[in-house]
Amino acid sequence: MDLSGIISIAGMSGLYKVVAQTKNGLIVESIVEKKRVPTYSTQRISALEDISIFTTGEDMPLKDILKKISDKLTGGPAIDHKAADDALKTFFAEAVPEYDKERVYISDIRKVINWYNVLQKNDLLKEKASSDDADPEKTKVKIAAEEKAKTYSKPVVKDSMSKPLKTAAPKKTQTTRKTGAA
Repeated sequence: MDLSGIISIAGMSGLYKVVAQTKNGLIVESIVEKKRVPTYSTQRISALEDISIFTTGEDMPLKDILKKISDKLTGGPAIDHKAADDALKTFFAEAVPEYDKERVYISDIRKVINWYNVLQKNDLLKEKASSDDADPEKTKVKIAAEEKAKTYSKPVVKDSMSKPLKTAAPKKTQTTRKTGAA
């Protein structure tokens, strides 16, 4: 399960994929609506791969929490995140029995279950096998691209006579320095 590039933005509902980086922020695409929007450096952005949940032992990364929920449900959808508080706590306790019941609030549980459902619905919870080993055709294309980059890494500029152009050193200009003394 690869959560890199998937973010949550405070004040905006849903999850987003990072498409590009701009000078002032990011261009993100909604996972559900597939609509691209800009974000700015003033917005609070949280990468899902950096989020963890309090447990009775060490904090558990969100990736492991989502994996436990997926294993419990055999990859199917979870209960609705708008269900009753008791139902959500019971479900979460069955999936992740070691979570800290005092420090993990019901709002956190709702958010995790909502994120799980969004990721599951869009097939982003699947384990990604090593793509180089799985498809030899992609490996061939990757090697060919690397070789092409090596051969074209130093372009030669030619003039109309098909001879390489010579680059001259920049010309130094002489100016008189004004010192203010007569």
